[in-house]
Order: sequence, then structure tokens, then C-alpha cells
Amino acid sequence: MARVAAVLVTAFAVVAFAAFPATSASSVDETHLPLGKTVTQPTRGALWTCQTSFGQGGASGQGPWFNGDGTWNAQAKPVVDGDVSWPDAKLTITKQGNQRVITTTDLPTDHTTGVFPVAASDDAHQYDPNPNRISAQSVTLEVPLNPKRATSPSCVGGEVGILKSGVVLFDAVDAGGRDAVGYEVQDHCDGHPQNAGEYHYHSVSSCVLAKLDRGTGQSKLVGWAFDGFGIYGPRAEKGRELTNADLDECHGTTSKVVFNGRRQRIYHYVATTEFPYTVGCFRGTSTVQGPTAGGGVRRGAGPLGGGPPPGAGPPGAPGAGLPPR
Repeated sequence: MARVAAVLVTAFAVVAFAAFPATSASSVDETHLPLGKTVTQPTRGALWTCQTSFGQGGASGQGPWFNGDGTWNAQAKPVVDGDVSWPDAKLTITKQGNQRVITTTDLPTDHTTGVFPVAASDDAHQYDPNPNRISAQSVTLEVPLNPKRATSPSCVGGEVGILKSGVVLFDAVDAGGRDAVGYEVQDHCDGHPQNAGEYHYHSVSSCVLAKLDRGTGQSKLVGWAFDGFGIYGPRAEKGRELTNADLDECHGTTSKVVFNGRRQRIYHYVATTEFPYTVGCFRGTSTVQGPTAGGGVRRGAGPLGGGPPPGAGPPGAPGAGLPPR
């Protein structure tokens, strides 16, 4: 798909503090979050990626929010300055037959972003001098309206879903295969652009959670994975925060939630503060290709949204490539 023209917006940089999706009375110690890892088979608390080799990540190395023991402190991590609005952001979600059709410019419809490229005066610059500029994209996705579980999971590529803000959700690692939420510096809504200008998240945005998943009861739908299953906030039916220990190897669970307008028992992914944050592998029988940008040039060696058919196992050659920074 061809890219549409970038939306040009100027804004004054503002001082921002570390932001991370969180819940009240969290049972997870956000000052000592274990760094995540990639694996070659479905594993709870890890990311099963189709990619077999990685390049260079955007961040220069470990910032001062790393504890030196394999953990990092989400409450001490800086964010990219800025408060940029995107008045031309567009998002439409329709139902066509057995498909949910999502069309977006990949600009957030309900929150602002930081200023990119990261300014040299921004404290984030010394750790992650992201040189990329946010630009509007032309993205249309079709995901199953009534997703079905596969007999066995499949690996994921660089992009795993889309949130109700209209922004694409990437998997949990950067182009270097490192824990992206731990290493890379995002803005106050947990997003940043890659080299084609595609603004994206690696975890569910704290701004999206604040808008769509307030309160203390069961969490609400905040987006969809590329296999059609919903992505929900971190709370179970009675408001208890879910952790990796409660979820399967794909970072999901089966319980009653509101999906397609009615309360039903269905598989779904859960957004948490622990790696892999959203989708650890695909549970559905069908996954779509991730969006393309840059004049229709596909980023990576295969479909960005998913790997081999369910049950086929990891590919023998590099599969879905991570969209580079």
C-alpha cells in the first residue's frame, strides 16, 4: 500500500516523566522488571518470534534505569519530550462478512505524541537518539471477526496487532532482538516511529489504557491481534491484576469478556507490565500480514504479521522481519 503524505505538526517540547502501563495496587514490582528474551518455541513469559537473526537496535545501550542484575526500573526510565497533536489522524473499523476491516493512517486518534526526531536537548537523546520522523501511513487490515483457536500456536513477526487508537502494535523486541520496552525510549504514550515513519507501540499504551480501561473491574477491549483475537487490559473479572503466571505461552487466557458486543467465553490476549507485554505468539487459526509502508515496500523477509501456518513450527530461514529502526 502506498504511503500517504505526512502530517506536519509543530509543538513546543514539554518536560515528561517516565510512563508505563500500570494498574493500581500492582502485584508486579515495576522497579525490577526482568528483561525479556526471544525463544524458538512457545514459552510463557517469552516471545516466540519467526525471526532467526537480528541487526542493530535503536538505543545505544543500557541506560541508568537498568539495575545491573538483568532487571530494569520502569519508574526511572525517561520519555521523549513533546506533546504533538495529529488532527488528521483517521481510523475506521467496519464489519464485512466474516472480517473486521480496519483502515488507519497509523496516527493516534486519541492522544498526543512526543517530538521526533528526538531533539539533542532532550534527555532521552543520550540514550536513544531516534532520528525518525512520524508520518501518516495508509494501512488496511482484515482480521477474522470470529477468530478460532488453532491446534498449536504460531510464531510472530515484527507487527502483531493494532490498538483502538489506530496505532499499530509491534512485538516486544527491537530490531536488535532486545526487550524494546526496557531498552528503547518511547514518548509519554509509549510510542515512537521506525525508519519508514510508522509510529507504533511495543506494549499497550498507557494513554490507551487511561482512556479505555479505567476503573477497578474487569478490563476492556483495547485492540485486536492479527489473528483476530482481542487484546484486553490487565485485570481479570473481579479486578485482580493478571501476570505471566496467569497466562499461557502466547500471553493470553480464556475467560468471559465482552467481544463483538456481547459477553462470551473466548480466548484473548492480556496487556501486562511483564514481557512480552501483549502477544507472545499467535493462538489463532489465521493471521494477516502486517501493514506495509514506504511505497508498498515490505519490510522484512516475510509477512510482517505472522509466521508459518499454525502447527508448522519455526521457519528454516528468517521469517517475518522486524521493521527496522
